[in-house]
Amino acid sequence: MLEKRSLTISGHATSLALEPEFWAVLDAAAREDGRSLASLVRMIDEARVETDPDQPLSSAARVWALRRVQAARP
Repeated sequence: MLEKRSLTISGHATSLALEPEFWAVLDAAAREDGRSLASLVRMIDEARVETDPDQPLSSAARVWALRRVQAARP
């Protein structure tokens, strides 16, 4: 089941729907990195625009979360 959250990114409101497992990774990453969730999502969005502007933000967030978990593995 998707969980929808509203965020303000670069001055504009947006909403993002992800599975709770992905939100858990993003929330933990924001805490670990000492930043807000909105700041983290903005960073993901900026990277997405540079590399593949046609990719949906939700997809970019999922891929980012997956890579974060993979990078933490020994």
